[in-house]
Amino acid sequence: MTTLHDTAPGRQIPDRLQSPLQRRLKSWETLLLLVAIGIFVANSFASPYFLNAWNLSDATFNFTEKAMIAFAMALLIISGEIDLSVAAIIALASTAMGAAMTAGAGTPMILLVGIGTGLACGAFNGVLVTRFGLPSIVVTIGTMSLFRGISYIVLGDQAFRGYPSDFAFFGQGYVFWVISFELVLFAVLAVIYAVVLHLTNFGRAVYAIGNNATGAEFSGIRVARVKFILFLLTGLMSGIAAICLTSRLGSTRPSIAFGWELEVVTMVVLGGVNILGGSGSIPGVVIAAFVMGLVTFGLGLLNVPGIVMSIVIGALLIGVIALPRLWSKWRAA
Repeated sequence: MTTLHDTAPGRQIPDRLQSPLQRRLKSWETLLLLVAIGIFVANSFASPYFLNAWNLSDATFNFTEKAMIAFAMALLIISGEIDLSVAAIIALASTAMGAAMTAGAGTPMILLVGIGTGLACGAFNGVLVTRFGLPSIVVTIGTMSLFRGISYIVLGDQAFRGYPSDFAFFGQGYVFWVISFELVLFAVLAVIYAVVLHLTNFGRAVYAIGNNATGAEFSGIRVARVKFILFLLTGLMSGIAAICLTSRLGSTRPSIAFGWELEVVTMVVLGGVNILGGSGSIPGVVIAAFVMGLVTFGLGLLNVPGIVMSIVIGALLIGVIALPRLWSKWRAA
């Protein structure tokens, strides 16, 4: 009786023939987890303040709001689309909440306005992409300028302040000891999106569309409808992030969340989602969120300027896109 090793000495066992444990150990998520642990250990040596429980709790604010958007963005990129207007949606939703507050609205109405604005922006992007067939990258670059431009027209160089005291809980409140409301919301959303993407027919449709949209259409999947829902989800998560961020800052300015679209996309791609679509996982995005949060918090403790952090984020984005291609070429060679 011969085995694979007898017939082909020196050849590697194909991934599909390896055990689930072997595939898991060789996965991008495992590598990313090791990187996160390494960064955590390095930060603990770099600053004596890092291991303080309250400091670690504050560190979570560096990524929870962006990660909420990244969960929906991951599904959108897996399907072969992208939304670069998410930060501008936050600005517009926050401006709408501020306008509602000045008109006398209470906290429940402010929350509804924030979520409704996010959904409306997501629907607008979705219609332009799915009904008119426009490229999502072009559409969302345009709406990125449109949404933030509206905020600048409404506010100028002014700001909305004086939100209700109970509104502050969503961005500053703690559920238990150092466990913030935002961290709990982040964990709940991570579970929901993991279940949707990995355990439902909708998630399988997202993967199918990302791998071959035409084939998915002929298989009976309503591609346009699925993509429209994904744009709605991205708008919804941007609205929720706007609520948390506005609550945490206690004010609204048109420059709020400026540049977040780059960090959200970096978080998604760093988590192992293929920028061209078709593959990726929510656990990877969760780990990537912690990695980016630890990096930015560690640099902040070392008083590294913000421009250097931007350079790090840009380098991460380029690196995680280039590394898989270089790795595959090296293995082929």
